[in-house]
Formats: sequence, C-alpha cells, structure tokens
Amino acid sequence: MTDAEATPIHRALGLTDAELGDITSILGREPNRLELSMYSVMWSEHCSYKSSRIHLKRLPTTGEGVLVGPGENAGVMDVGDGIAAAIRIESHNHPSFIEPYQGAATGAGGILRDIFTMGARPIALMDPLRFGPLEDARSRWVAEGVVSGISGYGNSVGVPTVGGEVVFDECYKGNPLVNVLCLGILPVDRLVLAKATGAGNLAVLLGSSTGRDGIGGVSVLASAGFDEGSEDKRPAVQVGDPFEEKRLIEACLALLDAGLVVGIQDLGGAGLTCAASETAANGKMGMDFDVAAVPRREDGMEPFEVMTSESQERMLAIVTPDGLREVMRLCERWEVQATVVGRVTEPDAGGVGWLRIVDGFGGEVLAEVPASSLHDAAPLYDRPMAEPVDLAGRRAEVVGAPADADIAETLLGLLCDTTWVSSQYDHQLFLNTVEGPGGDAAVLRLKHPVTGVDTGRGLAITTDGNHRWCAVDPRVGTALTLAESVLNLACVGARPIAVVNCLNFGNPEHPEVMWQLSEAVDGLSEACRAFGLPVIGGNVSLYNESRGTDIDPTPVIGVLGVVDQLLRRPPGVALVEGDALVLIGDDLRGPAPSLAGSAVAWAVGNKGGSLVPFDGPAHTAVADLVRSLAIEGALRGVHDCSSGGLGLALAELSAQSGIGARVSGVPTAAHLLAELPSRVVACVPADAADGLVARATAAGVAALRLGTAGGDRFVVERGDGTAPMVDRPVAEVSARWRDRLPDALGAGTSQN
Repeated sequence: MTDAEATPIHRALGLTDAELGDITSILGREPNRLELSMYSVMWSEHCSYKSSRIHLKRLPTTGEGVLVGPGENAGVMDVGDGIAAAIRIESHNHPSFIEPYQGAATGAGGILRDIFTMGARPIALMDPLRFGPLEDARSRWVAEGVVSGISGYGNSVGVPTVGGEVVFDECYKGNPLVNVLCLGILPVDRLVLAKATGAGNLAVLLGSSTGRDGIGGVSVLASAGFDEGSEDKRPAVQVGDPFEEKRLIEACLALLDAGLVVGIQDLGGAGLTCAASETAANGKMGMDFDVAAVPRREDGMEPFEVMTSESQERMLAIVTPDGLREVMRLCERWEVQATVVGRVTEPDAGGVGWLRIVDGFGGEVLAEVPASSLHDAAPLYDRPMAEPVDLAGRRAEVVGAPADADIAETLLGLLCDTTWVSSQYDHQLFLNTVEGPGGDAAVLRLKHPVTGVDTGRGLAITTDGNHRWCAVDPRVGTALTLAESVLNLACVGARPIAVVNCLNFGNPEHPEVMWQLSEAVDGLSEACRAFGLPVIGGNVSLYNESRGTDIDPTPVIGVLGVVDQLLRRPPGVALVEGDALVLIGDDLRGPAPSLAGSAVAWAVGNKGGSLVPFDGPAHTAVADLVRSLAIEGALRGVHDCSSGGLGLALAELSAQSGIGARVSGVPTAAHLLAELPSRVVACVPADAADGLVARATAAGVAALRLGTAGGDRFVVERGDGTAPMVDRPVAEVSARWRDRLPDALGAGTSQN
C-alpha cells in the first residue's frame, strides 16, 4: 500500500481528525467524498481565518461613512455626491511562487471581481510586491513573471495599476508576497450584497466554463508552507483570461443597472462551494445546486472537482424567474455565458437552510449540508502564542551607524527606482490618474460612475509595509506603518477615511508567529483609533514559510483618502532649482537616534534594538500641517522620510528630479539614516522657508531649514563643518537610482 493510499481522505484534503469529528457531528453521519471536499476548502486557513478570527475581532470596524465593513467581498465607504468607494486587498503569494505569471494575473483578476461584485466599477489597482534578493536568480525569475502577470492582466482588462511597492529581501527568497489592492466606485444606490433571498429565485452562473485549474488552490497552496516538491502543486494555480473578465465586468454592471440582480458573489477561493453556500447562508435560505448543469471545459470532471475548482472569470448571480429572460439577453449582448445552476429554497422548520448538490434538478442528491455550517461552524483556534526567547536581549542591543567612509556608499546602495516596475503597467487608463507611480500616494479624479461628471474632488490610495520594523517590534512596527500611510496621503493633500490590511505572516502553528500576529493586530488597532480610522476589510495570509523558515512579519496597510478640492496636481517627489529644503517634524537637535529596524542596519545583519514609540497626536499634527500646505499649493516638492530615513528621502528627491542639493546641519550619520516617524522633506521657494518654519512652530511641529536645491552635486554636510558625509555627482545618484532594477530584471538573464 502506498503512502497516498494509507492516508485518510480527510487528512489528504487538509482536515484534521478533530475537524472530521465536527463535520460528522454537524451532519449526524459520516460525510461523503464531495462533502469532505467542500468542508476542506471552506474550512481552510485561507477561507475560514480559523487561526486569526479571534484576533481580528479587536480591530475597529465602524465609523462615519462606512456602508460595508469586513465580511463582504469589499469594504465600501460613502464618499459624498451620491458616490461610494469600494476597496479590497488580497494576497496571491503561494500561487505566484509556483507559477509567477498566472499566480499574479489571477490575483489581479480575483481582486477585480471582489470590487464589481459590490456593484462598483474598478478604477485602479495597486501591487505591493516582495521578493527574495536581486542576487538570487530564482527570485529574479519570480519577480519578472509576477510583474508580467500583473501587467498582462491589468492592461488587457483595462484597469490602471497606479502604484504599489517593490521590496527585495532574503526572508522572501522562497516565499514571495504578491498582494493586490483594487479600488472601485459606484452610485450608493447600486450597492449589492452576496445574499440569496426569495424562495424560487434562480442562481445563474456567469462567465467562463469550469476546468481543473485551481482545484484545491486555497487549501493546498495558501494553507500550507513550501518545501521540496512544491512545484508539483502547479496544477492548483488558476489560469486567467482578462478579456473574459472585461466582458464579465460590463455584463454584471449592466445587470445591476437594470435592477435584475437580487444578490451576487464572485467565484474566488473555494469556487462554487463558496459562492453557493455563502449567498444562501447570508440570505438565511437554502439552495439546490445542479452540478450537472455547470458548463465544463474538460471531460470526466467529478462533482467534487466542479464544486472546488477555482477557475477564473466566474460569478454567481441570484435573479428572479421573471427577470431571467432579460438576464440572458444582456449576457448574450456582452458574449458572456450564463447558465441556471441553482434554485433558492426555504429553510426547514428549524430555520436551517440546506445546500443540496444534485445531479439535475429532481435528480440524485450528491451532497446535503447546512449552508451556514461551511462558514459559521468553521473551527476557531486560539493557538498558543510566545514571544521570542531572545526578545529582551535583542531590544537591548545598540544599533550603530556605518563608518564615516561608508556613509555615501551605504546611502547610494539603498537607492532603487521601483517605477521601472510600474512602467510595465498602463497607469493612465480612464485618464483619471492625477498622481501615479513614483509619488507618495496615488491620486485619481473622482467622477460620478454613471454620468461621468467630475466632482472636483479626488480619491487617494497608498499601500505600505515594513517587515524590518515589524520584525523588531510587530506592535509598534505595524502602528508606524499605518502612520506612514497617513503621512503619504497628507503629501498629496488627502485626508484618510478608511483602512484595509493584508496580514502576511508565517506558520500559525509556530507560537512566535501567532505572537507576532496578535501584536500586529493590537498595533493596528491602536493606530486606527488614534487616527479615527475604521478597518473596512482585509486578508490574512498565513503559512508563508519555506523549508521551515517563516518570513518576517509583513502587515501591508492600504489606506483610502479623499482630496476635498482637487485644484492642482500634488507637489510630487521633486526639487526646484534654487528652492529651500525644509524638514518638517524634526529639528535634528536630539541625541543620535537608534538605527533599529532601518534598511542600513538590515544591510549589515543587525536586527536588534528598539523602535521609536508610536505617537498618534504628534503624527496627526505633522500630517495635518503637510496636508494643508499641499492643498494650498505652498509646496513645490515633498517626500516623506520612511525607509532609508532622511538621507534616502533627500537622495530620492535629487535622483528623481535630476537636481542637486546641498544640506547642512545634520549632526551624525544616525540622524541621516535612522527611520524615525512623522517627518517629511519639503521643497519651497527660498523666500517662503522661514515662514514655513514659523508656521510649523505655531502648530507645535518641529521644523528646520536644511539647505538648498540646485547644482549638479548631492552634498550632505556635517553639523560641525568637517568633511561632508556625502558628496556625489547628481548624475551618479540618478544613475544608481534609475539603473538598479533594469540591470537586474530587464537584461533577460534571470532563470528558473
């Protein structure tokens, strides 16, 4: 007998013995193969959040303007003028390691469906990406495939990718992170939820035929770590078709505009099992689902394959019998396949809505389970937590600055123009993009989704993450990550209104990982309450480990903001010849700060020390001032100080502009390279600098005139007047910034 033959089916499907016992208790009998498959995907970590739900309950989820919070396909905010914004962030990490192009492409496709499922038209994508080091050939191959997949899908489907992040680090060498955010807009009265109501209503499957691609995707790929042989899981990666997705978007929005849809759900993780059970459970109804009616693109598919396939570009719509003819007509117009596959049924006398999988209506019942049990009865684990045994010792470490001779080279070594990645994407689709890749946040004109009338306002979005900060201190690091997002929005004149998150962590069966997750949730909660922001949705991606090694904790934060009067383009990351440079949020008078969690410290393997505490009121004061200055047009350039500290912010301003800078009064290398929060560098006319410093002081915000923009050299002078810490030609600074990624990824030298 082979090992496969000896393994019980439930274990092969990822269910534990205890979970099998729970299923047997729910059904009052032993489950069959189809039922086990349905529970296995719905109770997987990816779908049920069984290790994280107990912690996520601590996040604030309500607030002004919240129309839909966590639990639906996307969060929805009322943004005024009768318009709502839908926003969602998801992960496609493991599929993108196995098959980079399709893993990333279908990640983009899935997040688009989450948005138009709510009745919103997708208007922008963002892609926070993390890969292994550029020196590693496999990591370069994965990066190239992921970027191509996002480009190929987003450009073809016609939704602009307006920003994101690209990070290369050793901890992601065997487990890249491919997170995707999507923003959409809709008339408030077009909002629709994933509910099946009205006994006798019909479930209509829209879009592509069902194949064997993606079977077990969530349980096999997203609910387990990587080890030898992971490439054998390649069939579990879905295959996308962006042109089918485009037709599906237009068909679904047409159905919603015509008022023909009672409820709708996209088919992502767990496929038809999720869509059928979730719509029935949300409506407190039952459903008879005809598996034989599902269009298939492969012969010989078993019912369990049909019900768990994650084939892309599919939606399940609940419609009335009277409206079916018009539904079919509109779908035919958009060349979208539409098939009746289910009927909504009344719950039984006990209020239980049953999901019955049948072989033809009136035919054999292949599976029968309480619809809500696939969701509400999923296990909830309070897994053991333990802080690292060496935590106190690591936090007591002193993280020093590089030697004087190495400061310039260290700083230039951090430069990396990630807009080379975004240049593969079309960020001007719809012609709404005011600030795209390369800025601190993306800004889009807010137009009415039906009439197209420009409201004179804007929406802004940003995504941020910092694994270094969170590895040092997951609670403080996560709070500082949200603070960075708030300041990024301020730099483009936007006020934040809502948060989404993608919590990327290692194996939840490791107590240290669960401690990291719990601490990160508390840090996010603290910062959200300090800024008055609700968390309206998110995603938890666990089992991000390779060969037993967990990634560093990487919560990625997405924040939605509103520009109340979009009178001009944001100042952008730019310098103007002859202007003054002003540091807002710091006057550099304090003692040399710690480099804990900084890119400089990480580069030399020093991962100890303690982060600067999160200070909500102080950060709010800086953000409010910067936002006002940006709205007024008082800034000619601006850039927040985050990764790489003040030094990298200055270098990026110079590199991106091709204009030099001479900065003086920086006391030490630590002041230049430490990653302290609540600081931005502003470029203003020379005669306005003193007034800006005075205005900041009046607002209770420290500020300092740093120097002048201009010339052909990038110079950082010491406070004591000795030899400069940095003195390099602008041409060299720009070249180091511009060429790093093209040289590594664009030369065609990467290999599997």
